[in-house]
Amino acid sequence: MKEFLKALWKDEDGLSAVEYAIAGGLVVGGMVGAFQLLGTNATARINTLADAVS
Repeated sequence: MKEFLKALWKDEDGLSAVEYAIAGGLVVGGMVGAFQLLGTNATARINTLADAVS
């Protein structure tokens, strides 16, 4: 049992999947933030143009 627990403690195969999941979540979060900012800026520009036309 002791050897099994040592082997299980040293096994890092599942760790890479967790790291990829965290990295993926950070990338998606950054993209969502960037697109929200882009959408806000685009809306402001469109409203400015609409005000200038009218």
